[in-house]
Parts: sequence; structure tokens; C-alpha cells
Amino acid sequence: MPRRRYQRGRLFAQGKRRRQWVASFWEDRLDPATGNLRRVRRSIRLGLVKHVNKAQALVEMQKHLDGVNLVSLQQPPKGGRTIKTFAAEWEQHVGSLLKPSTLRAAQSHLRIHILPRIGDLPLTACTAKNVQAFISAMAVAGRTRKTIENIITTLNSLLSTARKWGYISQTVLFKRSDLYLPRENERKEARFFDAEQARRIIAVSNEPFATMYAVLASTGIRAGECLGLKVSDVDFDKSVIRIRRTLDHATRKTHAPKSKSSSADLPLPSRLANRLRTYLSTDWRDNPDGLLFANSKGKPMQRDKIVYRLQATLKELKIEKAGLHAFRHMTASELLESGTAPSVVQRQMRHSDARITLQAYSHIIGDAQRKAAETLASNVLGD
Repeated sequence: MPRRRYQRGRLFAQGKRRRQWVASFWEDRLDPATGNLRRVRRSIRLGLVKHVNKAQALVEMQKHLDGVNLVSLQQPPKGGRTIKTFAAEWEQHVGSLLKPSTLRAAQSHLRIHILPRIGDLPLTACTAKNVQAFISAMAVAGRTRKTIENIITTLNSLLSTARKWGYISQTVLFKRSDLYLPRENERKEARFFDAEQARRIIAVSNEPFATMYAVLASTGIRAGECLGLKVSDVDFDKSVIRIRRTLDHATRKTHAPKSKSSSADLPLPSRLANRLRTYLSTDWRDNPDGLLFANSKGKPMQRDKIVYRLQATLKELKIEKAGLHAFRHMTASELLESGTAPSVVQRQMRHSDARITLQAYSHIIGDAQRKAAETLASNVLGD
């Protein structure tokens, strides 16, 4: 392992007309041709002098220095498995058993984050200290807390499998409680429709899109679950819709829903039941799999094409751009706004924990909360 270099870097102003702050420092990089480490000098522009003062530039430079000083590159081991070599083995034997969406996310984490930075690290060197350095480097690079959590989950899955297969001992594995994650960034409010907008969208849409939007808005199910519905899942006698599968948008194959709690029976409102009866008798396309929504060839519908059609409708109605998930947010929003208990909304949204419902839709202020706030203000401020 090369000697750790804790450096302070150099900050200077460059340019005549457009003077800007430049940070300069050394960085260890692995030469893929020789397998040796070499030092290279990096220069990063931090902003124009007229917009950024020296103190602010020093703070920005320190973020980059932290990543360099924390992460220690290692020479490729002469023997034993590295993360890179084991990742290929894991993907072959374990990845093929995962849900397609889960596998795609893991492959993305490996390709973009894990392998380029710590792929040459031996499995036995994946200690809490080295993983913490990896986390710090990602934070310096601007990755959000949620992204880092997802990446570490993939890394932990790899290492857990390596332990089960006898490649590393239990003492090597890190615990999530041993790691420090960056603070939460400002959360961007999710885009969602209101009931009036959803009604307008359904009214101007052609079939099967109109009924599809009606199902999404009235039940709050996910787009993949809606596209995976079969006619047999709609029970008019018991007034329920059974959620038993979801359609993967990339492979267009069905598999089990997102989680155990996602597989459930949901109430079938009478107005939606009437609409579905009309749709099945006049506009439904017969298909070999008995899908509720199929294309002209009797195959599962492509989500991208549905979204494209939705965007055209939103543009026509002069409604802000949004995706199919906006219907799901609308369902939860309308339920909470009408004063429905969070536990009931949780069951409708099929979240495993009520906290997920409250965190995902914390921007909604229901009637009960408004009345409580009004009562409090009246007590404090008087009439």
C-alpha cells in the first residue's frame, strides 16, 4: 500500500478577464496497463473570483481534499479475490435469481461506483474503515444520502455472500451501525396530480388509456402492477382488485410485486367497477395472457409509450409535466387531505411501514392537522 499523503493542496486565482479560483493537488491513480500506482496532479476550477471569495473557495477545495486524503488506493493483490473478480461470480450465480429491476440497480451501482473506485480492493480488506472512506469519497463527489445507502446495500449483499461462501470471515464484515452517512439533502417534493386534474386527464383520453388512468388514480397501485393486471384479478362479486404481479418495464415480463405487503386485495369502488364493466364489454382487447391492458398485438403494453401518450395529454390540458407515478401520489394525497387515518392510507398504498407513507407524503396537510393548527393558533393568539 502506498504511503498515505495528507495534503493541503494549493489555491490560486487564474486568468485576466475572467479570474477564477483553481485548486491544485496530487492524486494516486492506478495504471491499468502496468498495475502500478502513479501520482498525477489535478486542477479543479471552483468559480469566478467576483462570485466566490477566498474563504468559500477554500471550503470547496477542502471537500475534494477530503476525498483524496480519505481514500487510499491499494496495489492489486498478488493472490485472492478482489471485489471486481467476486462481483462477476456473484452476478452469475446470485444476480440471475434477483428481480430484474433489483439486478439492474445492483449492476448500475457496481459499474458506476463500486468497481471504478474500490474494485481492486481485496475482499479481506473491506473493513468498516475502508468502506467509510468509500462513503466519504462519494459524499464529496456530491452523491445524496439515499444514493449512498443504496450503493452500500449492494456492497453489503456482495460481502454477505462472500462470507457465506467462505471467502471472508465474519469479522471482516461491517455493520451498518458502524458507518457514518452524510446528512439528508433538501428533499424535492414529488410531482402529483390533484383529483380535478386526474378527472380532466381521464375525460380527454382514449381507451385503453382512460380506464388505465382511472384504475391508477382510484386505487393508487403502481404502474407496473397496473400493467400486470389480468381480467381474472378483477372480482366484481367481492368488489376487490387482486394485486399479484408486476410488469417489468425493461423485459416486459411479469414477476412478484415489489414486496410481500405489495401483494394484496384492494377495494374496488363501485364507480370504477362500472367503468371496468363497460371497458371489458366494448374496448378490451382479447389476448392469450388475459391481461386487462394489452396492445394491438395482444402483448403487454410498453410503459414508455404510455408515458409518452400521457405527456401529450398533459401538454394539451396545460398541466405540468409528470409521470404515471403522479397518480399514485394523488391517491395518497387525496386520502390524507380528506382526513383518512395514516394507517388506512398505509394499507391502501401497501407500504410495509406507516413511516414510509408519512415520509413519502409528508407534504400533505390533512383536514385534521389543519383543524388542530387552527385550534392551537386560536388558543395562543386569541380570537
